[in-house]
Amino acid sequence: MSTTGHVYTERDVSDFFDQTLQTYLSFWDGDGVLHTGYFADDADDDYRAAAERTSDILAADAGIDGSSFVLDVGCGCGNFPIHLARRFGCRCGGLDLSAERIRFAREALTAENGLDIEFRQGSVTRMPYETGTFSHVVSQDALCLVPDKPRSHLEIHRVLRPGGVFAFSDFLQPKKEIGERARKHVYDRVRWNGGYSFVGYQAALEEAGFEILLARNLESHIRQTYRVLGRIARERAEATPDASARDWMLAFSESCAEIQIAIDDGEFGWGMFVTRKPGNATP
Repeated sequence: MSTTGHVYTERDVSDFFDQTLQTYLSFWDGDGVLHTGYFADDADDDYRAAAERTSDILAADAGIDGSSFVLDVGCGCGNFPIHLARRFGCRCGGLDLSAERIRFAREALTAENGLDIEFRQGSVTRMPYETGTFSHVVSQDALCLVPDKPRSHLEIHRVLRPGGVFAFSDFLQPKKEIGERARKHVYDRVRWNGGYSFVGYQAALEEAGFEILLARNLESHIRQTYRVLGRIARERAEATPDASARDWMLAFSESCAEIQIAIDDGEFGWGMFVTRKPGNATP
C-alpha cells in the first residue's frame, strides 16, 4: 500500500461526509446512492441502473440469500443493506463513521416494512460486534478511506463466522506515486490518504487471513461513472437558478474530467473482490 503526502484521520473522514451529505443528496442522488456503477456497455449512461447493477453483482458473487446475516461496513445512507433485505429477506447490519449518514439510513428504514436491519455509527477498526457474528461482510467504495487498513481487515476477519464471505468493491491506487492533479481531484477531495494496487490489495487480504475467491479490475467502469456524472452535473447546472449550487455542480463537473485523466494516467482505479475466511461454515 502507498499513500499521498497527506494524512487524514477517521475524524476528518466522518466530518467530511457529515458536512457534504445534503450537497450530494441535492445533486448526485436523492436516495443517497453514492457508489460506482457497473455499466452495461460503453454507450450506457444510466448511472442509477449501473449503481444498482454493482449491488446485484456483488450480492451474487458473495452468495447472499435469505439465510445470510450481512454486515455492510461503510454503509453510508444504508441503501445496500436495504436493497439486500428487500431482495433476499436476509438479516443485515450497517456501520458507518458518519453520524449524518447513519441518521439518514435510519430514517429511510422507517419507510420500510418488516426489514431486519440495524444501523450503527462506528469505526470498522473497532467494530461493536461479537467475534464470528456475520455470515457475510460487504462494502462498496468505502474501505479505501480507512486510515488503518490492515486493522480494518483484521476486524472484518474477526466478526465473520468461519467460512464466511467478505465481498466488496473499492477504489485503487495503481501507481505508487501520484501527481498534483490526482491528489487534488481524487484523494484530497474525499479525505483519502492512499490505497492499494489491484495486486497489492489481494496480498493485504491474504496477509489478514482471507482466501481470495474472485478479483475483478474494473477501471473502465469507474471512468464511465465519472464521465456520466460529469455530464449530469453540467446539465443540472444549466437548469439550477441558485448560483452557489450551480457553481458547485460546475466545479464537480470539471473535477470529473480531471478524475478521468487520473484514471488514464494510472493514478486511480476500481476493483471488486470476493474472499473467504477459512473454516467450516456455521449456521
